[in-house]
Amino acid sequence: MRETQRAAERRTTAQAAAGRGARPTGLAALQQRAGNTAVTRWLQRHTGDLNEHYATRPTEHPEWGPYQELTKAAGIPQPQADAAWQLLLGGVDSQGTLNDEAMAKTNVRQEQRELRASNTWYQEFVKLMTEHLEIKTPTMALWSGGIELSDYAYGKGHTPLERTRIGSVLNVLELHPDWMLKTPMWNVLSKAFVARATGPVHIFMRAYGPESVLISQEIPQLRLVQQLNPDVRLIWHPLYTTPDRQLREITRDYQLVDNAEYDGRDKCVSVLFQYLRMFHDESNTEATRAHKSMEQLIVANGHKDGV
Repeated sequence: MRETQRAAERRTTAQAAAGRGARPTGLAALQQRAGNTAVTRWLQRHTGDLNEHYATRPTEHPEWGPYQELTKAAGIPQPQADAAWQLLLGGVDSQGTLNDEAMAKTNVRQEQRELRASNTWYQEFVKLMTEHLEIKTPTMALWSGGIELSDYAYGKGHTPLERTRIGSVLNVLELHPDWMLKTPMWNVLSKAFVARATGPVHIFMRAYGPESVLISQEIPQLRLVQQLNPDVRLIWHPLYTTPDRQLREITRDYQLVDNAEYDGRDKCVSVLFQYLRMFHDESNTEATRAHKSMEQLIVANGHKDGV
């Protein structure tokens, strides 16, 4: 989830700095000029060994300086940011043991995910950063099927996790090259993000995975929120990627348009699957992953050859 960086985020950094009446400097200035993808490459060239664990020496972490600049640009108070950094690195340091324990205790993926997410360092980090999960648009966005959907949702005027203050910071940093040490942090963070829903939530899907974080964790959390707040309404969008890498939404009569909304998951998934089965062009490599995942799921449910 969330490893590709986005050029549009430089606008957020610039706005945060402008709000304080100062021009961004250092990494924030680089981010404004070149975008987060370029910043990430720059970090990779200028940082040391991220494979190490830095829980007992947090200021020696190669990304400590960039983290300070990014949190400052995002408007996160320094005392909070410093405490959060220690919690993050403590979480990375302790996650490997939890991962091993989860694998040893159960073969059920969701149960493993819950055990891995019991990392108290990450839980305390999220508690500290909850206020920085605030969205600046009227509507929240969730997605499944690739980070490009986060960009797409944001371009439509919705706020995904990666566009919150703390999400935008974490999305730039690597912290550690082992993704399995960081995934539980994102899972805990996404659950807290969803719990803040107060109105319509737009859900964008290019692929459907029953065991994805969206379906197995975020949507159940939203259902609980809905019980307390009827203003929380789920709006589903099925998407297909065209050969020129454009994301388009799928209507009930299988046309590709700029906007297609559904008030239920099942209809959205049905339209997505039917489009992939009937209209996907195998020469379109941009949609290969979505088509393959659809076929695998159909076969896993007892249908031969995806029929």
